[in-house]
Amino acid sequence: MNVRPAGPADVEAIAGLETEAFPEDAWTPDYLQVAIEGKMPTVSILVADDGDGVVVGHALVSVVYEIAELQRIATAAAHRRRGIARALLDAGLELARVAGAERLLLEVREDNLGALAFYDGAEFAEIDRRERYYRDGATAVVMQRELAGS
Repeated sequence: MNVRPAGPADVEAIAGLETEAFPEDAWTPDYLQVAIEGKMPTVSILVADDGDGVVVGHALVSVVYEIAELQRIATAAAHRRRGIARALLDAGLELARVAGAERLLLEVREDNLGALAFYDGAEFAEIDRRERYYRDGATAVVMQRELAGS
């Protein structure tokens, strides 16, 4: 598996993962293309490929001054539980650190117990909750990780 910056040839695969992982609020191919082309200067998209160039996961990280935000992270259903999300998260943390961020924030649904455990295991701590954050009224748990060496 390789984790690398997304390129124009990855848009279709990322859009498919977006639809699979976030069916109610997937980023469109056009929006992804704009981000990959660098027209959203704060947003970076990383992809994990299977070593043969097939995209099996992606992460979107935004860095604005000292604060980074993990906006998305997803792994193709057929490739879960293989360390792909962790590799993407680690690459996103490093990207944020190198860009000068002091901390990385994210939101996760309070009923997504697997994701909460994943982030807890990656040394994120809950710092807030946002009631009715998601379209269906679910609460978001806001989590943060300090970035050493920033």
